[in-house]
Amino acid sequence: MFVVPETMIAGLMTPEEAFGAVEAVFASMADGSARNFPVVREALGGGRQYGFKSGIDARALGVKAGGYFPGNAARGLINHQSTVFLFDPETGVLQAAVGGNLLTALRTAAASAVSIDRLARADARVLGMVGAGHQAAFQLRAAARVRRFERVIAWNYHPDMLPRLGAVAAELGLPFEAVPLERMVEADVIVTITSAPAFSLAAEHVRPGTHLACMGTDTIGKQEVEPALLARARVFADEVAQSVLLGEAQHAVAQGLLRAEDITPIGAVLTGAAEGRRSAEEITLFDGTGVGLQDIAVAARVVELARAQGLAAEVEL
Repeated sequence: MFVVPETMIAGLMTPEEAFGAVEAVFASMADGSARNFPVVREALGGGRQYGFKSGIDARALGVKAGGYFPGNAARGLINHQSTVFLFDPETGVLQAAVGGNLLTALRTAAASAVSIDRLARADARVLGMVGAGHQAAFQLRAAARVRRFERVIAWNYHPDMLPRLGAVAAELGLPFEAVPLERMVEADVIVTITSAPAFSLAAEHVRPGTHLACMGTDTIGKQEVEPALLARARVFADEVAQSVLLGEAQHAVAQGLLRAEDITPIGAVLTGAAEGRRSAEEITLFDGTGVGLQDIAVAARVVELARAQGLAAEVEL
């Protein structure tokens, strides 16, 4: 088997590579050539979450093991910790173990960027950010690659974290302003990337024509936006079943404001099987829950890159 440690990922997997891998796997999901398995997740107490995301496509069978450990920041570690394991889909033989922390951040941002690329208005100029944690910087950079934004407005539960996000905007040459949630009505695209049990962004904070990429809700009980907003929007998801079970759609569905059949897989837009944005006034919303196939796709690609450069260590179990 090959080992690609976390320390090598930054030198191998670019945001562009992640975007291509995620876009391809969404299309494969839509045409039925790739399949996710049910998520396994357990609460460990103290806010800790641990679980498995897995799936199979024509190239790889794999699983990402890991979770969220909120005490890590005090230890000098990032809160999300994970490793991806890849197996031969025909024999089940373990092929690779890959550090999954940076890959998770890159694939999450890539999924958001795919949705912005395909669903946001072409003339989108103001980016709204709700959340300013570790993942927010990746989201901001990825969004800026697919639209020519002219400024960034942002809100966070803890305002003292916003200057770090402002520094990322400055690197990109974008004016940055911390704003109250009510001013999100100025945004053409809004990325939500929080971890909370109650929504922050209300329906009244979003104007017609906005695209939202809701990327923080990936567990039963989490919530970023008011359910009424999903009732106003055309809703897209990485995977419909997962969106309804543990994504942002769980709350709107529970309240009878949205049906599973009203949600469109983003992959169907990529393959041309479904329409994307239909008008300049339509609100579109992508429920990005994070599927195992995304992790498998970026991990498989990074193993290819590492092997091509002679960087992957080969070991026997």
